[in-house]
Amino acid sequence: MKLNERGLLVVISGPSGVGKGTIRKALFKIPDNNFCYSVSMTTRKPRQGEVDGVDYFFVSREEFEERIKNNGFLEYAEFVGEYYGTPMDYIEKQMDKGKEVIIEIEVQGALQVRERLPEAVFIFIVPPSKKSLLDRLKIRGTEEASKIQERINKAEREFGLAYKYDYIVVNDQVENAADRIYAIIRAEHAKTERSIHKYYKLLEEEND
Repeated sequence: MKLNERGLLVVISGPSGVGKGTIRKALFKIPDNNFCYSVSMTTRKPRQGEVDGVDYFFVSREEFEERIKNNGFLEYAEFVGEYYGTPMDYIEKQMDKGKEVIIEIEVQGALQVRERLPEAVFIFIVPPSKKSLLDRLKIRGTEEASKIQERINKAEREFGLAYKYDYIVVNDQVENAADRIYAIIRAEHAKTERSIHKYYKLLEEEND
């Protein structure tokens, strides 16, 4: 009998440009993982190489707002003029299957999730230095200068919100950061608060 049957919701978050997506991809390459990626929904246009239903669900603003009215999101946020959100029903189904559901979202969305599902695991990704983050945002080349500056200003504000998370992981090297997150997930499953009731049941079965 397993001590933990229900999967965890793991929120990987941090300022734009810290490498959340790259870390998430490295995490899923770890052998024998039980991860499930929660694909977010957005109203922004796909970037080059992005695939609908894989990177994001790309929808119209009207469709997104209709889902908001129907309480269909675990969280949602408007960022640089576009909506981003996490469909709730998908999350619950995967966790019930025992999957570790990985959500990669911006800080505003992560704090919404914290209010609704405080039992989730919240990980704040930070760069090895502030300069490395600013350099990364500037060389992306996917946005206009004004939007890049918006992201830089927002990142400056979000650094001060790290204390609201359970863990801080430095993205010094992608593989190292992924290994740290994997270790966090394994440790979270061993927490007494998650395991104690199943443990007592296990003891009762052994005494029968």
